[in-house]
Amino acid sequence: MCPLSKTLPNLTPRNASKRQETRDTTETLKEHHRRLVNTELTTHGAIGRSSATMNSKESMYSWHLSLRVDRPVEGCTIRPHSYMYGKKLDDRDTSSSHNHSKICREPPPNHEFSYRWFRGPSVEPCAYEGCPRRTSFSPHEWSKHALGGSGCSLQCVSTQSSLYKSTFCNASCFVKAWKTQFTVQSDIPQARSSTPTRRRAGSYADDDDARSVGSTNSARSGMSSNYNPPGTPREISVDGPNTPRISDLSQGYGNEYGAQSQEWVEISRAELYIPHADDVGRKLKLEAAAYSVESGELLMHRVVKTDLVLSRTPDPEKRNLVTAKSAAGGGARFRIVTYNILAEIYATQQQYPYADLWFLSWDFRFQNIIREIVDVGPDIVCLQEVQADHYESHLYNAMHEAGFEGVYKQKTRLSMGMTGKVDGCALFWRRTKFHLIESYSIEFNELAQRQVTTVMGLNPRSEEGASILNKLSKDNVAQLVVLELAQQSMASRTNRDPINQVCIANTHLYSNKDCPDVKLWQTLHLLQELETFVMARGTNLPLMICGDFNSTPESAVYDLLSRQAVHPGHPDVNTGDENGPNVLPDIMSITHSHMLGSVYSSVLGEEPKFTNYTQQFKGVLDYMWYSTQNLRSLSAAPIPDESVLTRHGDALPSTQYSSDHIMQISDMQIVGGGAR
Repeated sequence: MCPLSKTLPNLTPRNASKRQETRDTTETLKEHHRRLVNTELTTHGAIGRSSATMNSKESMYSWHLSLRVDRPVEGCTIRPHSYMYGKKLDDRDTSSSHNHSKICREPPPNHEFSYRWFRGPSVEPCAYEGCPRRTSFSPHEWSKHALGGSGCSLQCVSTQSSLYKSTFCNASCFVKAWKTQFTVQSDIPQARSSTPTRRRAGSYADDDDARSVGSTNSARSGMSSNYNPPGTPREISVDGPNTPRISDLSQGYGNEYGAQSQEWVEISRAELYIPHADDVGRKLKLEAAAYSVESGELLMHRVVKTDLVLSRTPDPEKRNLVTAKSAAGGGARFRIVTYNILAEIYATQQQYPYADLWFLSWDFRFQNIIREIVDVGPDIVCLQEVQADHYESHLYNAMHEAGFEGVYKQKTRLSMGMTGKVDGCALFWRRTKFHLIESYSIEFNELAQRQVTTVMGLNPRSEEGASILNKLSKDNVAQLVVLELAQQSMASRTNRDPINQVCIANTHLYSNKDCPDVKLWQTLHLLQELETFVMARGTNLPLMICGDFNSTPESAVYDLLSRQAVHPGHPDVNTGDENGPNVLPDIMSITHSHMLGSVYSSVLGEEPKFTNYTQQFKGVLDYMWYSTQNLRSLSAAPIPDESVLTRHGDALPSTQYSSDHIMQISDMQIVGGGAR
């Protein structure tokens, strides 16, 4: 027997058959596994190819061109509000429902705009013969207030009425005219309704806008619309075989172009336009075209119409000054004004819902404000809420041309959005009257830092120090200048020791009505800084403190300025723990050495009823304070009555008053030596 037969007893023919079965099963399983692997690889390959196909699908973008123009007014710069942007579309949204958009394969490239302005034909603004707006285009007549709260014009659509197709400036005029209408026979099919159609004031010309390049009625794909409307940037020629010509586009403009195109006259190709007297009573049309910066290719084009151009705002009403009883003698005289002019960043319809958007615009208000200031003939002008970019671009140049020099100090906070969108204080003086000797600024944030670290000895990063700093750091500022008379006063019998310099402070305190302690702290530290400044230059330097103190005559701020102290029981110094940490010193330390008088209280016997007049608040916030030992208030201009303030609006601002504050005006006299 084979030796192995002893070690392998089970290798019988029966066991060998089982082993062969096992081998066959194993081979079968291996083959099945190979098939599964191949199937899996095939499946994964298919998925991969499908995924690659999906990923290769190009994204689509919806391009949009926004264009808006404020209501034009004679002499006021109007500027296009143009903006082009793109939105990435998902698979479910491959069409654009916006009238001024198109679908493209790429997001909008870097682009620049070209513009073209047109003047339209004369139109009848209102068919009602008794309407004052038939002959007057004064802004006072065209505000929501004057139109009865309606911003819509109406057109009669009843074909059997004598007023058919007549346009009215508001519902009131239509109702009055309807009383005089009569029925006429007409072959024109009767309209479904005799209800007048409404047209929103400032609405665009539908025919013009619908045929703008990139709109829903134009080519939506690609960027092949290379028509050359307002002139391409850098004079790049963009003609192409499929380029629509101006003659082609004009076929769809009806009476605006084509047969009666002479009624629309091109007047400018600049971005900005200043309406002239010839534009008053007519509409303007603006064409805007966006071009690729790189290729010069036309991307989108849009056309809008404006409302009727209004005439120049009437000159502000003269404000007479009330003269105080004056003693004999005295030195030089000067006129000073203080005025919060309402920064553009705060002039919103959310804040002033009763005001029209067009007369809230800075370009409109700026013209009124400058005329109002210059008209009173001031020698010193203290302004608050002066926007930084507007000081550089508008205010300084206008005041310089009017004979003034000035300085500016913006608040210490960051700009609200773009550079320059932060307000501050501006102080001007007439060059023929004064020369600047010194100029300083005060930042209340810096004073708060000094208070916490030096006076209180706290770590500004500690919980207590940070809490106090957070409460006091409100970004408010003050200006301080020393001015010297250009023509100095000489000694005389009645003025033996003439004073030829005056110190002017201009400030705008914190506005939150729930923080009277912060305003009091700011006032106290301003007075302390002024004490140090004036005493370092002799005790006989006249001082005036002007501005928006955001405090009423009942406040602790007013008491401190007028009485040199605050009553211990005053609610402004007992605000409680719920108002945050205590930032005020001991009540006996809230004092100063200035002898101050309020100009309006001194001349008129009391403060006015209001210097700020809105629907939300009516009261006194603005003051002019003066050192009584060396200055004398000669006159003051009373604040207009409510009937005058509301003549052209429910509250301020309005078409007549371009700020929510009223300017204060006073004539002052320097009192020196033996004069009193």
